[in-house]
Amino acid sequence: MPSSDYYFISRWRVEGTCAEVADIIGDAESLPRWWPSVYLDVQVLEPGGEHGVGKLVSLWTKGWLPYTLRWQFRVTESQHPYGSTIQALGDFDGRGVWTFTQAGPFVVVTYDWRIRTHKRLLNALSLLLKPIFAANHRWAMARGEASLKLELLRRRARTDADRARIPPPPPATFPHNHYPRHSSSQS
Repeated sequence: MPSSDYYFISRWRVEGTCAEVADIIGDAESLPRWWPSVYLDVQVLEPGGEHGVGKLVSLWTKGWLPYTLRWQFRVTESQHPYGSTIQALGDFDGRGVWTFTQAGPFVVVTYDWRIRTHKRLLNALSLLLKPIFAANHRWAMARGEASLKLELLRRRARTDADRARIPPPPPATFPHNHYPRHSSSQS
């Protein structure tokens, strides 16, 4: 694998249905609310068609490391409620495939993320930094799993009082105002 290529597989297990998970993951605009540790800002540029196919989304994201990324994705395929595929563009490009499998009262969520970076500094230091970037990705995805579990509980809460007892999702490692509005990964 070239040094600028990254390949990650993440697996979550959450209580719910494939349709519930697909609806939450497919609602890009809600990502900063329920997964704020990673998604700082999300804007839908083009709405797409049925189940979001063709949707173009602009994102400002971060992980545990003190840098942010600006990128976009386009939904290229949907197997609603069993998953979807996105094409990533921007500070990196590649493909992400979400797969949702019902396992009794649980959904096994698998995310297959294959990307290539384009930043010269990141590529030059890739061999040294790959383990750190992999740890950063694992951190971000662990926050995603925890946040998704909380969002499922929030959506199922029958009363405002029940909803109020659900803790907020894990926050970003630094407040939003720590990052310049148009930040990007280091070049």
